[in-house]
Amino acid sequence: DVRICTPHIPDKWYVHSVTRAYYETLVRHGVKIYEYTPGFDHAKTFVSDDIISVIGTINLDYRSLYLHFECGVLLYNAPSVLEVRDDFLTTLHQCTQITLTDCRSVRLPRRLGRAVLRTLAPLM
Repeated sequence: DVRICTPHIPDKWYVHSVTRAYYETLVRHGVKIYEYTPGFDHAKTFVSDDIISVIGTINLDYRSLYLHFECGVLLYNAPSVLEVRDDFLTTLHQCTQITLTDCRSVRLPRRLGRAVLRTLAPLM
């Protein structure tokens, strides 16, 4: 069960477009994607199997992991892992789930623009 929560309101339009460019592939393969609608959510939170959690500013890309001085906290087998999970599940109530129909209803010009931006994704 993989669930991803992304912002509905972007801070950078081009990063938001690249993010959305991957939605259809992910949804088609069973990933549940939600967009946080009340505002911009920039949290980097991971929970796995109710045992491991990571919270911090880190993105899972080369720049964040090797070039920037970003940090995160790894929690293992701690009671707070369940609190992080519960907070994430509560947040989903304020989100809109993205469906395959949503992904496929994007017009061709926007799809082409996202495809071009995807080629630049490693630089963002």
